[in-house]
Amino acid sequence: IVRSGANSRPIALRPEASTAINLSPDTVGATTDVDLPPMVAPERSDSTGVPSSAAANASALPVAARISSLDIMRGVVVLLMAIDHVRVYAGVPAGGPTAGVFFTRWITHFVAPAFAFLAGTGAFFHARKLGDHRLLARYLVTRGLVLVLLELTVIRASWTFNFDYAHYILAGVIWMLGWCMILLAALVRFRSRTIATFGLVVIFFQNVVGAAARALPAAWQESLGWLFQVLYFGGRIPVGHTGATIAVLYSIVPWIGVMAVGYSFGEIMTRETSERRRLCLWIGLSATAVFAVTAGVALLGGPPPEEPTPLLFQFLSQRKYPASQLFLLMTLGPLIALIPLAERARGVVAKVLSVFGRVPMFYYLLHIPVIHVAALLVSLVREGRMNPWLFANHPMMPPPVPEFYRWGLPLLYLVWFLVVVTLYFPCQWFAGVKARRRNSWLRYI
Repeated sequence: IVRSGANSRPIALRPEASTAINLSPDTVGATTDVDLPPMVAPERSDSTGVPSSAAANASALPVAARISSLDIMRGVVVLLMAIDHVRVYAGVPAGGPTAGVFFTRWITHFVAPAFAFLAGTGAFFHARKLGDHRLLARYLVTRGLVLVLLELTVIRASWTFNFDYAHYILAGVIWMLGWCMILLAALVRFRSRTIATFGLVVIFFQNVVGAAARALPAAWQESLGWLFQVLYFGGRIPVGHTGATIAVLYSIVPWIGVMAVGYSFGEIMTRETSERRRLCLWIGLSATAVFAVTAGVALLGGPPPEEPTPLLFQFLSQRKYPASQLFLLMTLGPLIALIPLAERARGVVAKVLSVFGRVPMFYYLLHIPVIHVAALLVSLVREGRMNPWLFANHPMMPPPVPEFYRWGLPLLYLVWFLVVVTLYFPCQWFAGVKARRRNSWLRYI
């Protein structure tokens, strides 16, 4: 017998309701590996930062529906991600003057913010499972190191199908998530409100990092320039005099702030259904409105573009590397506002999205080599050979796209669709494996 709220009636939990609940996070958040009981007993609050206070205020916590909504959101995100990665091998530029090319790139801008934000939310729910911030910190450090190692080895090789490590080392989104998890491990001992404050400060005052770097003496800038590239600026970092290069696509700032805010957002996801949905809508729509007003004012008051560009394209073209405040408002606002809709999703589409969303790391490790192989097959059919350009140092340091190579958008989306269909079956299998087994190593994939 437990009480859920100060004035609530006692709730009797059936013996089967004590089934072990796996709320461990995958790459981008918590997943549902078993059928969860409709209600769970609230955990006791403590002063260690383990997020449990919000649960004590919920009279009926619909855990299964809540986790399912996050699975669906992640499922949408990983499918959008595949569009952008097919685009890389299609030779289609990252944006352009036509609506088709522009929105093919723009729609994928939601991916990285969702990854970092929902990774934080996943860590929040894993904290509820472990009940000890020290265990959570150990898990985050271990998982973060695994992700960094995967980025430098398996993922880099999948992008290039070459082993030219002497000239190209990729530090992409998985690298960023790994380091941010390691840094988040140092924060989880604090209360969620403190972590949220830290995250918001990092996001909205990120420019201080750039200003601090530029204010350093020239000698310090030369010796510490690589550090500020990893922290904020990104770009290519030469290693020694051998020609080796680390290509930093995603810096640490502001993404550690996004992950920290996502961690604290877990408190909202433990609220009673109507309150949770109301808060998601309020936060999401408010962030979107702030973006719309601020970006509109900046557009009208700023200098004209160097080349004629439609006004809508200018409005939506916010800086991603490093991610600006407006970029994060533009992407995270709609993401949060759509969570209540995802909670109501039913049917085949919701089921398919949930399958992908339950195994995002497994999906990520598979989708790049599958897309790469598909591009080689397309090249073989179109040209009678596998174009050497496809073995270059993608996605950051490839040579110019060969003449007459670029795909049309119909072919790009056809390949994307076939890749997604192909990936569904192994993802469905692996989701079943994770649901049936409790091997510790499964938590890392």
